[in-house]
Formats: sequence, structure tokens, C-alpha cells
Amino acid sequence: MMNQALMIAMAAGAVLGGMDRMFGNRLGLGEQFEKGFHLLGSMALSMVGMICLAPVLANALGRVIVPLYQAVGVDPAMFGSFLAIDMGGYQLAKELAANPQIGSYAGLIVSAVFGCTLVFTIPVGMGMIESSDRDSFARGVMLGLAAMPVGLIAGGLACGLSLPVCLWQNVPVFLLSLLLLVGLWRIPHRMVRGFCAAAEGIKWVITVGLMLAAVESLTGWNPVPGMAPIEEAMGVVASIGVVMLGSLPMAELLRRALERPFHWLGGRLGLNTQSITGMLVSLVTALPALSMYHQMDRRGKVTVGAFLVSGTSLLAAHLGFVISTEPELLGALMAAKLSGALAAAALAIWVQRRGRAAAD
Repeated sequence: MMNQALMIAMAAGAVLGGMDRMFGNRLGLGEQFEKGFHLLGSMALSMVGMICLAPVLANALGRVIVPLYQAVGVDPAMFGSFLAIDMGGYQLAKELAANPQIGSYAGLIVSAVFGCTLVFTIPVGMGMIESSDRDSFARGVMLGLAAMPVGLIAGGLACGLSLPVCLWQNVPVFLLSLLLLVGLWRIPHRMVRGFCAAAEGIKWVITVGLMLAAVESLTGWNPVPGMAPIEEAMGVVASIGVVMLGSLPMAELLRRALERPFHWLGGRLGLNTQSITGMLVSLVTALPALSMYHQMDRRGKVTVGAFLVSGTSLLAAHLGFVISTEPELLGALMAAKLSGALAAAALAIWVQRRGRAAAD
């Protein structure tokens, strides 16, 4: 019922955005409508190569990962959650999964929160913001990771997993999160370099996969047996683009509707306008929030950094990806990302108020 209502809302968004585009973009919705297609190129570059390579990587990694994870009673699918949902995390999780239900949970829910933070939010954020703001951003990410279990548990329960199963399956994620917390706290500058190097490495792997898939499609020669066809991967990207035709105009309408109450709430919480706006727009994409990061006050910088861990891209790429693959889990995705993001923001505000009270 909820999924159908959301699909109708996005269809309405596509109609409104398309009509506004025809009449000169007077409401600003036509621009959002167009953006759904404008993003296809960047999405394809970040997704297609890894989607094509996922079966090959699963076969190669499976020889090590599967026995290791099974030895501790964790489904190997959880290894796929170390990549973002739209950067091969879903395909890798499904390929490695012993239990298809856990494969869907790892590839759609955990990848959209932890995987996205690991391979996108941290390296991109650290690269975009000013060096003087990296301390606040790192502190926010630490608080976001600390609150992340709230979202992962909510998403797991919504997927039909029991609480003990959900907690145990996430043990590798929680352990790596703990290492990230310690690293961001003790050696933030080295962590920045490490994340940037990891992001560059993933970019190379994605690009190699894209080149190999293109060669196979154009010549029929298969240099790496077992790769998924590039046409199949492009179909996933196209499906997400169709969803974003409607989701981006609707997200813009939602942002406008919530702007005034959120600004009121920001005043009550001690967050400036840019901080509240940053959290709102990050539900579509993290990039605008990161670009305005220098305009936020210190409390807002930490809070937005925490919010991004779970909240980023909910109303755009991640929503579109889930609808194009397993739409019945859309509710679980929203439960995970919203609960995790709100818990992170609340934790960040509480910690900073407590710290200020202690200083006084």
C-alpha cells in the first residue's frame, strides 16, 4: 500500500515536472525533471562497471569471504554492504548471499547507509570541504556512525529479520565502524588520505569494468568470462533515471513545504538556516550540503555531518535503485535511513549541548 502510494506520488511529480518544463520552468520543477536525465551519465559512470564486474568479484572473493564469514555465522552477503548500494554493493551482496533475504538487506539497506558512507560520503566530503572544517565533519561522521545501528536495526526489522539475527549479521559492519571511529578521532588526516586513495581505487575498478563490458558488447569478445552484460547494467541505471523524473520534483516540493517548519525547528535547536537547508537537500544528494558547508555554524557542521551518514540520497538515487530492483523493500529503506539520520542529528545536538554545558 505504501509503495503504491509513493509510486503514484512520483508519477504525479513526473507530470508536474514535465508540464512545468513545457511552460518555461516557472515553478522550478521542470529543472528538477530534467535533472533526472542529466544525472544518468554520472550514475552510469559510477555504477555500470561495478555491476558488470559483480559476478566476477563474487566468484573471486567468495573463495575467501564465504568460508570466513560462515565460520562466524554471518552471511557472506554482508561483505557487499561495504560498497554503496549504487556502486555494486547490491549486486555483490546478492551474488555472495547464502540467504536471499539477508542478501537483499545487505545490498539495499546496509549498503545504502554504511557502504555509501564508506566509499562516497567520507572521501567526497573530505575532498570538497575546506581543511578548516574537516575536524567538524569528522566529528559529525563519528556521531553518525555511532547512531547508525538505530537505522540498521529499524531497516532489518522492516525486512522481516529478527533483532538477534539483525545484530549478529551486522557484527562485521559494527567492527569496521568502530575502527573508523577510532581512526577519525586519533588520526583524522591519515584517514582522509586513506579514504581518498580507496575512492580512487574503486574508481579504477569501475572504469576497468566499464571498458571490458564495452569491448564485449562491441566486439563479442569476452576478455573476462562471467561478467554481466553492459545492457543489463544500463537497464538498472535507466530504471533509476525514470524514477528520478518524478522523485526530484516531488523532493523539491517537499523541501519547500518543510523549509519554514524546519527553520523554526532550527531556531529551537540552535542551528542556522544553512544547516537546516543542508540536511533537507542532503535527502536528495549530499553534494549541495557539502558545497554550503562553510556557511554553517559549528554546531550545524557537526550535525549535518552526522545526518549525512544515514540520510544522504534517500529521495533520489537510493529510492530509485530500490524501486528498480526490489520495490517491496522501499519501506525498509526509508525506515533505516530516516531513523538513522534523525537519531544521528539528535545525538549530535545532545552531545554538543552537553559539551557546552560542561564548558560553562
